[in-house]
Amino acid sequence: MNGFQYIALRCVPRVEREEFINVGVVLYCQEEKFLRSASQVDPARLKALDPNVDVDAVLSALNAIEAVCRGDEHAGLGLGIRMTSTGGRELADTLSTRFGFIKAARSTVVQPGPVHGGLTDDPETELAKLLAKLVGQTGTSSTAPTA
Repeated sequence: MNGFQYIALRCVPRVEREEFINVGVVLYCQEEKFLRSASQVDPARLKALDPNVDVDAVLSALNAIEAVCRGDEHAGLGLGIRMTSTGGRELADTLSTRFGFIKAARSTVVQPGPVHGGLTDDPETELAKLLAKLVGQTGTSSTAPTA
């Protein structure tokens, strides 16, 4: 069994109200060199929280997270640069660095939930189980392959 960490991805259409709906999951398993995201968006559920929610912006944010998981130049998000008092310096581009970036708190329409952990022999299957448990089976789905 290998240890893994995961976060739920939350859509918070109106940050000031702090209401959210889970729209995805990111799972990181260091031993298996596995970092993937999976998401499902139900526009009707999002619009129940905010009729004016920009569903395309939510999907775009989820696609950016998938790009970070894959290592696709980090979607222009500055990942891999650490700012110091003397300027910026490059960091190693590892799955751990990418997961750290994704799980960092932010005040945007798609936010990471708290980090949880567990044990698994099959991170792919675990990701699917977590998506079903935390998000549900309806809506548009997408997944990012292992980097």
